[in-house]
Amino acid sequence: MDTRRNEQPNGAPRTSIRATGGSLAPGGVVGDGRYRLLAQLGVDERANAHFWRARDGQLRRDVALTLILGDQADLDATREARRTLERAAHTSQFGHPHVARVLDVLTLGSGIAAGEGLLGIIVAEWSKGTDLIDIVDEGPVAPVVACRMIDSLVSAVEQAHRSGLVLGLDHPQRIRRGPDGQLRLAFPGPLPETTLRDDIKALGAVLYLLLTARWPLPGGPAAIAPAPHAPNGGVVPPRSLEPTVPAELSSLAVRTLSDGGEGGIRTSSAFLRVLQQVAATEERKAAAPAEGAATGSDDPDSGFWTTKRPVSDPARRKKVALGATALVVAAVAILAWIGLSLISFFSEDDTSGPDVNVAESGEQNTEQKTSPSPPPETPEPVRPASIQVYNPEGTGDFTSLAPAAIDGDPGTPWQTDQYKQQLPALKSGVGLVVSFDQPIDLARVLVVNGTPATRVEIRTAEIGNPFLDNTRLVAGPTDLEQGPTQIDVDNAQPTSHVVVWLTQLGGQQGKFQSSIGDLEFYRRPS
Repeated sequence: MDTRRNEQPNGAPRTSIRATGGSLAPGGVVGDGRYRLLAQLGVDERANAHFWRARDGQLRRDVALTLILGDQADLDATREARRTLERAAHTSQFGHPHVARVLDVLTLGSGIAAGEGLLGIIVAEWSKGTDLIDIVDEGPVAPVVACRMIDSLVSAVEQAHRSGLVLGLDHPQRIRRGPDGQLRLAFPGPLPETTLRDDIKALGAVLYLLLTARWPLPGGPAAIAPAPHAPNGGVVPPRSLEPTVPAELSSLAVRTLSDGGEGGIRTSSAFLRVLQQVAATEERKAAAPAEGAATGSDDPDSGFWTTKRPVSDPARRKKVALGATALVVAAVAILAWIGLSLISFFSEDDTSGPDVNVAESGEQNTEQKTSPSPPPETPEPVRPASIQVYNPEGTGDFTSLAPAAIDGDPGTPWQTDQYKQQLPALKSGVGLVVSFDQPIDLARVLVVNGTPATRVEIRTAEIGNPFLDNTRLVAGPTDLEQGPTQIDVDNAQPTSHVVVWLTQLGGQQGKFQSSIGDLEFYRRPS
């Protein structure tokens, strides 16, 4: 390494150490002296890619650097590095909250000088959080926690694949857990041979790692123990290593990693659907013991409506008997009063008797007939504050068109993607979620110019982007008709978020697709 002079942002000179011959150390600078290395976070030996946290001296911010080391005279290595850099550059336009955005790509002669021992640098935004290896260093993660940690990363994969991009998350040190508890691809840069299928297998590998603290794919870091292999050549199921892993979750990891056989997981949407179903089931199981404990019942032979066997207590029985007697006496008195009232009513209404005052009776009847009944309450229209496409199993359909569904113009519709198979073959549904500034007592939803035969459910939620199992069905399912379709809501709790959930699409075989011209929402008058 050689020592050179650089200037600090205020113009004062300072001494910096520039890497030479691939020798990297904290405090060194790369990228024409712009990036100062702070800490190394991992190595992907398959491509000799080193992951570093660094400081951007120009913009004064931390960044994530993927440094590809190699002999600049090695044409094969240079060619492979260039392909990786090109793939990374293609992802620079991809935006997802759980994928670090690529800020720059440096190549030989463009940010990398001869003699540095570098073939390329991928600069990405810095991802705060914890290294994936550190997460499993003390052992596996609880199954429910693992499900919730990975689901946003699955969503990122689906969105990238829709755009024709490969993310390349098949190495655990490329991934970090953010402050929100979700996993994030922190060091993007897929290897030249990485395919869409490799991304899906990587999801299974990450899930396997969280459940077992072992890595099932080749080329993993030395800090993580490799997964043992079964006699058939595949990996040993996670449940065999950790008995607390649910069978369905263990099967999901194995089916995703498997390259052959029936029942394999081949798409991120299928992976996410099974993942969320298992997570919801496990959360319900976890909640059940707590609810049972709250009742205080520890007797396996206790009745359904009781938590304890009745205690033999003479004083208590006497009190119960006295109470029951009082109730019987009160009931008899009430029935007698009702009977006398009915006799009196019919006697007064009989105008043929000699003691009836016809004038007074006529006045009373007139008053009863002319007494106005209260008018029926008319739901009041209320405009949502925002709307977005809702798809808990991944990326939504035509997200940019969502505002058209509440713009008041039925001629500008929102529409779904076109599917070759009817729901729920590929996903359980798709829809829209609207949010209001204040909670409303929802009374009615009007779907204007919706595709006929589209089946719709109305659901409410506590947050704007919930899991489907955390929503509450308040109306439907209803099949849309030609023109406006009114869907009345009964017994809904006040809510700020309403999901219009499509469980069946219109259209014909092989071309299933639905659209919604406009949505109108009505609340009950206060």
